[in-house]
Amino acid sequence: MKICVIGQGYIGLPTALLFSKNDCEVIGVDLNTEIITKLSQGQITIEEDGLQQLLDQVINNNYTPTTTPEEADAYIITVPTPYHKENYECDLGYVKTACESIMPYLKKGNTIIIESTIAPLSMKNQIKPLFEKAGYNIGTDIYLSHCPERVLPGNIIHELINNNRIIGGITKECANKAAQIYQTFVKGNIIKTSAEIAEMSKCMENTYRDVNIALANELVKVCDKIGINALEVIQTANQHPRVNLHNPGPGVGGHCLAIDPYFIYALAPTEADIIKASRDTNSNMPQFVANKVRKLVEKGQTITILGIAYKGNSDDDRESPSYSIINELEKDYDIKIHDPHIPEKSIKYQEAIKDSSLILILTAHNEFKTLNYEELIKNMKKPIIFDTCNILPLNEVPTELTAYNYGNINKIN
Repeated sequence: MKICVIGQGYIGLPTALLFSKNDCEVIGVDLNTEIITKLSQGQITIEEDGLQQLLDQVINNNYTPTTTPEEADAYIITVPTPYHKENYECDLGYVKTACESIMPYLKKGNTIIIESTIAPLSMKNQIKPLFEKAGYNIGTDIYLSHCPERVLPGNIIHELINNNRIIGGITKECANKAAQIYQTFVKGNIIKTSAEIAEMSKCMENTYRDVNIALANELVKVCDKIGINALEVIQTANQHPRVNLHNPGPGVGGHCLAIDPYFIYALAPTEADIIKASRDTNSNMPQFVANKVRKLVEKGQTITILGIAYKGNSDDDRESPSYSIINELEKDYDIKIHDPHIPEKSIKYQEAIKDSSLILILTAHNEFKTLNYEELIKNMKKPIIFDTCNILPLNEVPTELTAYNYGNINKIN
């Protein structure tokens, strides 16, 4: 089977390589020539466990990176889907462009799969008509489905293989055809349903997590106001067998949680009150953090940012709340950034902490969980830590350092 995967990013590349490893001929397409050049040279372009080993196995065998689609048996589209900030609607521009790019190569019997996260009813109202306009009968000439990814950065390869897979067909036969393709390597359950159910399920999975994170972040603000340790509240409440409060943080990032809830809200803004309120709560956390920083450090001082990726132990900085915090603090402070997973956007650690008045932890990288406190005391101008990821055990911090997290921020005044 020959498969053409459009988009060689965080989802498209691992997907393409897994099909290649399982004896499919795969064409990996991306318009970014730098990405294609590096992949052609055998270099991965994203940080992900096991990905380089996969590429090493298939680069001179079943996998070919290129900027142009080719004729294939199946086409899988994994391009980004941002949202329109003025009305929160899903921007299908990249998806439609990808669909148009494969039109000259389509033939009867092809299967087209949209993996990109899209708003409910997008397949029926916008994607399906593109192929019908080109003269294809969906379900007999070609087979069209939405099969959203459901993976966690840092564990993508394992989850692509082992997670249950939603197959949302425009018709039942479309779902059957797509299911046959994923059975090439997926060991989880194949769940066949309609396209609209698959679309809404994917959006709600991420909305569920966004809403629960918002609840934890709101708890932090409430406890800050009334002088209670929010982290201890969460730890205690989670002893209940049916309670699982999430971890609070500096905001929500990534290409899923920070965007997908808007797709639902845009379709029913009057009804989606909780969804929008949760998005607002999480979107306002960077301002909450910046306001706390201003109470800790006088204007004109140096602040060290530890972490710009939105998730720990990853180089994925899409929609990262760190950037909103940095943009706000740059108005009043000299900002130095260190992220060991994104070296091209940061400086060395020793340089970043030199003469700093505050260490602001914004990403839960393992490297930040065991800081050398003596080094900080020696090199910082004013040894203060504000850990918005709650990864440092404050009881182990020496008295020469002042440390805060979401458990004791009410002491910042």
